[in-house]
Amino acid sequence: MQFVRYNGGSDPTWGIKTDGEIHALADLPVGTPSYQDLTNQRYLDQLRDAVQNGTCSRVNPDDVNLLAPVPCPSKIVCAGLNYRDHAEEQDEPIPEEPLLFSKAPTTVTNPNSPIVHPEGEQVDYEVELAAVIGRTAKNIDEDEVSDHIAGYTVLNDVSGRDAQFSDGQFFRGKSYDTFSPMGPTLVAGDDYDPNTVDVALRVDGDTKQVSNTEQFIFDVPELVSYISQNMTLRPGDVISTGTPGGVGIFRDPVDLLEPGQVCEAEIEGIGTLTNPVVGE
Repeated sequence: MQFVRYNGGSDPTWGIKTDGEIHALADLPVGTPSYQDLTNQRYLDQLRDAVQNGTCSRVNPDDVNLLAPVPCPSKIVCAGLNYRDHAEEQDEPIPEEPLLFSKAPTTVTNPNSPIVHPEGEQVDYEVELAAVIGRTAKNIDEDEVSDHIAGYTVLNDVSGRDAQFSDGQFFRGKSYDTFSPMGPTLVAGDDYDPNTVDVALRVDGDTKQVSNTEQFIFDVPELVSYISQNMTLRPGDVISTGTPGGVGIFRDPVDLLEPGQVCEAEIEGIGTLTNPVVGE
């Protein structure tokens, strides 16, 4: 089930996207969902019935602005080198444990909003599947992870390579404002398998990355369980699961983002996250 957060001229609200329409959840007695609500399959089934019965008013997607499904996460935890093809393009060994780094929550921006290219920086793209936490998780086993996931979305892990490489660590280069476009939908429900979906990224229509999450070194249950051993995960936290091969900095010749280009990050079952690149 594809959830969207949107603003149609009033306060942000939630809807369910089906067949080119948005069904407004504000019409329902249960109100708009929390991230914890989305972990409850019975709740999702009730929403599906309401949509099928025509209980919700319908909204034309062209009349609203889609928003990031998690506008202010308390933390964004990212996995590095989590696709076999990405490790191979860097000639790096397959890691024995997940390699983690973080991005500032203030990096989040909306679908169709600009990625701001800092002057003099080398700006790169990275399509990633992101898991959104729905229930507080600490020291959970792999078989418990699905019960703690609100849903999945697309995150473009935009990266400032100059800052990243000169610092010798990732935080500053990953944390420029607008460097985490997120959306366009949040997919919830037991019928979505995050470990078997196609991922791709295009710049001005030219495909730069294409892979499948079957290339994961650590799949979603392994990754979230591992992170939960070290820190408490709370509803709305975002776990970004890594990027496949094809990023610009490792291309020959190097092929990075420039102002005036348009970036499209697509994941099967979730949709295409589109963002223009603009100068500072």
